[in-house]
Amino acid sequence: MDIKGIIAISGKPGLYKVAAQGRNNIIVESLDNGKKFPAFATDKISALEDICIYTYEEDVPLGDVYEKLAEKENYGASISHKESPEKLREHITSFLPDYDEDRVYDSDLKKLYQWYNILVDKGFISKEAADKAKAKSEEEE
Repeated sequence: MDIKGIIAISGKPGLYKVAAQGRNNIIVESLDNGKKFPAFATDKISALEDICIYTYEEDVPLGDVYEKLAEKENYGASISHKESPEKLREHITSFLPDYDEDRVYDSDLKKLYQWYNILVDKGFISKEAADKAKAKSEEEE
């Protein structure tokens, strides 16, 4: 699963793809509507590949969490991020049973599912993409 170059910007809804880099900013493209605009150093930007989910043993990278979720959902959309916090917690337990319930907040789970469904909708998470990544990693070995 390749979530490299996909970012979230604090205070702005949805996800963005890094399109280009300027001298003191980056140009991002909204995955929602395709509009491009600059993001500056003052914006709080988080790369999805740098985000982890707390578990009782070790932190699990978001890409690995999404792989497990994609396998559970057969690479289709998951439950809505608008479900009740109890339902979201029950669902994450089905594929990541050792997540740290105290350190993973309800707001984190909402983002987790919202971002996952955006990535599925835009084709970043699919059976074909997973097969390509698997073939590529086998070639490198």
